[in-house]
Amino acid sequence: MRVILPDSSELELPDGASGLDAAAAIGPKLAREAVLVRVNGVVQDLRLPLEDGEPIQILTTRDRDDPDALAVLRHSTAHLLAEAVRRLYPGVKIAIGPPIANGFYYDFEFSEPIGEDALQRIEAEIGRELEEGRSWKREEVSGEAARERFEAEGEPYKVELVETAEGDISLYTQGEFTDLCRGPHLQDSGPIKAVKLTGLAGAYWRGDERNTQLTRIYGTAFYSEADLKEHLERLDEARRRDHRRLGPQLDLVHLSDHAPGMPFWHPKGMVIWNTLEDLRRSENAKRGYLEVKTPLLYDVQTWQTSGHWEKFRDDMFVVPYGEERALGLKPMNCPGHMLMFGSALRSYRDLPLRYAESSTLHRNERAGTLHGLLRVQHVTQDDAHIFCTREQIEEEIFGCLDFAKSVYDLFEMEARFELSTRPENKLGTDEEWDFTEEALKAALERRGVAYELNEGDGAFYGPKIDLHMNDVLGRSWQMGTIQLDAQMPARFGLSYMGADNEEHTPYVVHRALLGSLERFIGILIEHYACAFPLWLAPIQVRIVPVGEGHRKAAAAVAERLAAADIRVDLDERDETVGRKIRDAEVEKVPYVVVFGDRESEDSLSVRERGGAQSSPSLHEFLRELVAKV
Repeated sequence: MRVILPDSSELELPDGASGLDAAAAIGPKLAREAVLVRVNGVVQDLRLPLEDGEPIQILTTRDRDDPDALAVLRHSTAHLLAEAVRRLYPGVKIAIGPPIANGFYYDFEFSEPIGEDALQRIEAEIGRELEEGRSWKREEVSGEAARERFEAEGEPYKVELVETAEGDISLYTQGEFTDLCRGPHLQDSGPIKAVKLTGLAGAYWRGDERNTQLTRIYGTAFYSEADLKEHLERLDEARRRDHRRLGPQLDLVHLSDHAPGMPFWHPKGMVIWNTLEDLRRSENAKRGYLEVKTPLLYDVQTWQTSGHWEKFRDDMFVVPYGEERALGLKPMNCPGHMLMFGSALRSYRDLPLRYAESSTLHRNERAGTLHGLLRVQHVTQDDAHIFCTREQIEEEIFGCLDFAKSVYDLFEMEARFELSTRPENKLGTDEEWDFTEEALKAALERRGVAYELNEGDGAFYGPKIDLHMNDVLGRSWQMGTIQLDAQMPARFGLSYMGADNEEHTPYVVHRALLGSLERFIGILIEHYACAFPLWLAPIQVRIVPVGEGHRKAAAAVAERLAAADIRVDLDERDETVGRKIRDAEVEKVPYVVVFGDRESEDSLSVRERGGAQSSPSLHEFLRELVAKV
């Protein structure tokens, strides 16, 4: 058999040869350093056989920044964690332990709760395992043999996983620990040079709050101590910027168990919210969008027509209405906009028709998935639906892509584009999906937008272009989305009269660019670490009178600024000037004006965030502020 190497050369191997055999055939050093093989772009354990004609790439310890190489290292370290926990806590029940972005976790059921202090002890035990050395052995057994094994070991979670698996089961053993696992894994523990357990959390088995709550231990691992040190420094920076800390600390927003996943926006937070809303409205108006408002509740029949009742029912809040009816709180705006379009006769001359709405949505998220502002149950989208003809689709998609770029450029933020194709639970025919998928793909390519393909992750009614951003920990979050829908307008019986005097069904582009305003503001808080640009800052200027005798003149300056729509406040507390300036720095106020004996409207003492100082006149300062805003 032959395999194809990354330089397009061919390597001849015996039939049934593995990735490790391929590495050894290239050279003994490569075989020693190999950690993983990528086959046809898909990762595979080194121990598994290769197929004739496959393109392969051997990943080694030198590929320490490759996500797949890091994932296999962390996956193997997760198994070391499970072995260490079993050694330290006999009788513990072991669940699952996958690699994740920036690390790994493993879920356990302990007989008694453990605290953060246990992490150091467990980490030391992993260190002993590494000193002893571990290698991984893979074997495949029948499902019955695997079930009997884990039943004998008293591992009910492994038994449940075996019972829901199909075909033979793969097991990996290192030291005293055998785990049910697909792999891949390292050859041995030699490449694991740095391990850190980072925290504990509760997690329900299989993410279902009706199941047992387990203890999740998080950790990370690297090919070098230097990489771990750099990662921990990033974590410190992430904690410093975490919106869940900064939001309440700077009096922007808080969350409460009284309303899980539903933020309480404070006055300063509402300034940011309303500034984004003003931006949304003005930019929509420039592009021909029409502002609308639709109800929050619809009867079940509406959700059945849209397809949400079948596909999205578990994520909806439903309330009784009378004795025999129920209403669903809307998780999205599209059915309301369909009903609005269908409320009148439409002509091709009316199209494209662009409805925009920033409305409250509710989504019944599982408790364990809620995450500050980034995953909430009370969602507000900068939503829009564009009703258009088949011929207008490309220009409308172009318009959405250009709109998205202009919005993200304003914040100096970069989004990654992802094209998601038909899911298994799709509505409509393959022919319809062929057209809508190709339309989105062509628009991206003709606009020169780089994108990743995400097979099978489209909405049930159409393919979509998702715009992703990372938070400070590097976790990816979907922000905006552009979706092309041929299903919902047909299900609602929508039509327009064409130039041929025949009725036609419109296409609908579903579009949100900021996405969830809650999530976008959470990302903004972390992006700027609350040092918002002047136009977005809740307080743009703070006036600090030096003494009681300066308050009247300082208030007059504040009034002049406020009259020019500058957001200004006056710090009249009985504190020292130094304390007031420090507080303004902590609150990230862009400008502080100190007003004392030497200050007047002809010469102000202005301190800019970051330390720069100047002495402009009030007129000059005001002109500068207005220009920047």
